[in-house]
Amino acid sequence: MGLELYLDLLSQPCRALYIFARSNNIPFEFKRVQLAKGQHKTEEFRKVNVLMKVPALRDGSFTLAESIAILLYLAQKFKTPDHWYPADLQKRARVDEYLSWQHVNIRAKGSKLFLSKVLLPLITGQPLPPEKLELATEELNVALKQFEEKFLQDKPFIAGSEISLADVVALVELMQPVCAGYALFEERPVLAAWRRRVEEAVGKELFLEAHQDIMNVKNLTADHFAPELLENFKQQLLKQN
Repeated sequence: MGLELYLDLLSQPCRALYIFARSNNIPFEFKRVQLAKGQHKTEEFRKVNVLMKVPALRDGSFTLAESIAILLYLAQKFKTPDHWYPADLQKRARVDEYLSWQHVNIRAKGSKLFLSKVLLPLITGQPLPPEKLELATEELNVALKQFEEKFLQDKPFIAGSEISLADVVALVELMQPVCAGYALFEERPVLAAWRRRVEEAVGKELFLEAHQDIMNVKNLTADHFAPELLENFKQQLLKQN
């Protein structure tokens, strides 16, 4: 049994893994797990990841959860070029620093805006009140300012002159609110230039391929979701907003 990656490309961490593996010619079998259909809740998938979340990895009898752990596993097992996860202590620390920070900042704030603009109206049939949408946007803007001033600064990439795992993880997260209709790159030339460099480094065609589903997310309707998941999603989203 070869390497298997269990992914749903509507998910940001899944896209990061897909782009990294494909751009480094890492051989894997793409096991599609449709979150909207509840395929992550099956007993079959539970054998791969007892947490019932994607992404997940199976490599022979070895299984692994959590996207950052999987990225690091792939980088080291397949001995990808050094710039992805540098051997240099300080450059690696810059990658680790961003990966440690991003979960409750770029990821959390970008996801909240995406859910507020797309998923909550879809499931409830009602748009989020403008004041709550404005608050979610402002929270993301604060995180974007921190990202630009602390992590990117005047460097081409987060860890310096070459792309790293941190850049891929960052950009797929920022694409989530972009695909929900928030033009966050339009008035941020530094971030826009960084985005172009990241896309060119991994390959624009691959980047677009990985984002094809999320770019069409506004075409989703309630019947794309398993009925038993809709009410659960609704209650979770309403609590968050």
